[in-house]
Amino acid sequence: MREEVAANLRLWDGWTDLHMSGTDYDVDGFVADPESRPFDWLTRDVVGDVAGKRLLHLQCHIGIDTLRLALAGAVDVMGVDFSPRAVAAARSIAARLDLPVRFVHADVRELPDEVPEGVYDVVYTSYGTIMWLPDLDRWAQMIASRLAPGGVFHIIDVHPFLTVFDDVTTEPVLGVRYPYFSREPLRFEEHGSYADRDADFVAESFAWQHTFSEIVGSLLKNGLQIRRLQEYPVVAWKALEFMMEGQDGLWRLPEGAGDVPLMFSITASKPATA
Repeated sequence: MREEVAANLRLWDGWTDLHMSGTDYDVDGFVADPESRPFDWLTRDVVGDVAGKRLLHLQCHIGIDTLRLALAGAVDVMGVDFSPRAVAAARSIAARLDLPVRFVHADVRELPDEVPEGVYDVVYTSYGTIMWLPDLDRWAQMIASRLAPGGVFHIIDVHPFLTVFDDVTTEPVLGVRYPYFSREPLRFEEHGSYADRDADFVAESFAWQHTFSEIVGSLLKNGLQIRRLQEYPVVAWKALEFMMEGQDGLWRLPEGAGDVPLMFSITASKPATA
């Protein structure tokens, strides 16, 4: 494991503890009433009806969304995450809900035999996932290998264009701070987490910039066909300090700050026949 990935693993293990006890994920509230936490409109629009579909959720963290997909009717549901602490947490929540969802500890770029090849109707990942991966070729290989013929892959994530802007300033100005084409990881000092910025927690993290062409190209290179590509003026977390939260729980730029894509979604399919 390269040093930067190991640092991210320590970060996500720590964040797991914060999120299991914090109010943003509200694990106890979710267990008591799962229907109180519906998917946002963006996820519903992209993923659609999963009833009766075999589903694999990559980079699932503590499994809340994985379990919600199972409750929505997906079958043979499996979640994968590289944090052993997150996987243990996800299993504990599934047990409390008495849901037969399996969670596997693995790097999404090296999926084990425990995650079977060629069987999933849907592979899904969302909201702040690929920035943690040093490369996307193996990621796309694993996705393609696990999809059944005719199966679909859905991703919703931060738009790579957004990640070049200054995330420190509180002034409503889109100033370029980070490179777009760099292959080198960017180091950050994390205070709290994206779900609880005031938490007493400090750690380092490393993120990789992936251009839009790299994201799309990695899927095409590995035999998937792009069925849908969308861009959105919203993002799932407060990516810039001056963003404003809407009633739908998604974040937007304030009026006059600019008009740029903040998130994207892709639906890609595996050919039904070779």
